[in-house]
Amino acid sequence: MMAKYMIGVDIGTTSTKAVLFNDAGKSISRFGVEYPLYTPEPAVAEQDPEEIFQAVLTAIKNCLKGASVSGSDVRFVSFSSAMHSLIVVGRDGKPVTKSITWADNRSAKYVEKVKNKFNGHEIYLRTGTPIHPMSPFVKLVWLKHEQPELFKADNKFISIKEYVFYRLFGTYVIDYSMASATGLFNLENLDWDEEALQIAGVTRDQLSQPLPTTKSVIGLKEQYQEISGLSGQTPFVIGASDGVLSNLGVSAIEKGVVAVTIGTSGAIRAVTDKPVTDPKGRTFCYALTDKHWVIGGPVNNGGMIFRWVKEELANVEVETAKRLGIDAYEMLTNMAQNVQAGSDGLIFHPYMTGERAPLWNADARGSFFGLGMHHKKDHMIRAVLEGIMMNLYSVLLALEELIGTPKRVQATGGFARSVMWRQMLADVFDQEVTIPESFESSCLGAVVLGMYGRGEISSLNEVESMVGAIHTHKPNVEATKVYRELMPIFIRLPRLLEKEYEVIAGFQENCKKAINV
Repeated sequence: MMAKYMIGVDIGTTSTKAVLFNDAGKSISRFGVEYPLYTPEPAVAEQDPEEIFQAVLTAIKNCLKGASVSGSDVRFVSFSSAMHSLIVVGRDGKPVTKSITWADNRSAKYVEKVKNKFNGHEIYLRTGTPIHPMSPFVKLVWLKHEQPELFKADNKFISIKEYVFYRLFGTYVIDYSMASATGLFNLENLDWDEEALQIAGVTRDQLSQPLPTTKSVIGLKEQYQEISGLSGQTPFVIGASDGVLSNLGVSAIEKGVVAVTIGTSGAIRAVTDKPVTDPKGRTFCYALTDKHWVIGGPVNNGGMIFRWVKEELANVEVETAKRLGIDAYEMLTNMAQNVQAGSDGLIFHPYMTGERAPLWNADARGSFFGLGMHHKKDHMIRAVLEGIMMNLYSVLLALEELIGTPKRVQATGGFARSVMWRQMLADVFDQEVTIPESFESSCLGAVVLGMYGRGEISSLNEVESMVGAIHTHKPNVEATKVYRELMPIFIRLPRLLEKEYEVIAGFQENCKKAINV
């Protein structure tokens, strides 16, 4: 008799989650382990690979424990992971560096050099990863020039998921999806791109073996069997990246269906049947399977900006919420609801950590525009939320040039718990928005991919029966009209400020150096 349960593991930027699912795709148990993002300087964003590895083991163990399920009742574990991390490991497999995450901007000064001197745009067109500090390709160029001692022949350059699989099984493997997010992987050939490797200064032997996302690995090391509660015969499906699996997990894999995710950061994605890159270099293209490709754009600034508002601008409201026993974010969204759409002409650009799509400008900075004496804190809160949504819509406009206007929007992420945010998304996008029942879209996507890879289902479309819609929002005509009036201003301003972004970013960098002296 086939084991009853499946586990989806998502190695995220701020935590690792393990979710136990039954055959119907229903979540039975979940467990998450948080870990820090080390940011000792503004451009640095690193993590400890060992902390994340231990989080994976702990999450799996406690996920089983929470449902009182034996490891023998789990027929496979399938993985999702955040993209664009880079770890240098030595011959013994031990990290020489921390995990340099997608949010690390230290390679920013090499972006233009890669674009203009190293044939960067042509490499992007073949590999699908935009030339940006998030890209491991750009990170490698930076390290080659500034820390060449790391490029010893017996060192490996891997991602956090590769590190986890190496620790569990003693082998270096990378799935096509994670490989396609390195900027080093040729999408047509499904193999490492020779020119990219040469420019990055690495050899094939210093990288992992690329495998299909549906591939299973067996032979969990004995010491980790005891810790995790799983057996050495439990298949571990290598899986894919969190972004593409989120699309699968919300059943946004049909032509014309777009997925919007807002968590710490955010993204807009759609599925195509072949690799598609943008002549203007604005969108990514990553593998889901060899027949499913996900194109779209990621934004740096999602829910983290709302958290900044809570922590830096709303101390009084946070204390009030504590006294009343309600969630502070709920209080802030209630304040925003007191303001009409468009925040009475106040526009916020949420580029507080630079920006990826649609600007691909690490120097971009956040700003309020149109601020007047008639604006109150309520206006500023709403403008921040609107700015996050309007920025995502500007990414959709770029995507529409490649795939046309979407017929449906599926939305997921932490923001989906807020009625006001969901309605705002429908109003800004002028689209009906559906919110799937499962908030654990990447974990569900990983499990469905595992079922597909193991031949338990014949098509990825079977995910539709596992994803129930719990909320649907239609756009408010009057609100949409307001946003259509403000969007051209929102889009023009970053273009006009491009040079000023560079100047102010340089000024801030000099301020940081002066403080550290």
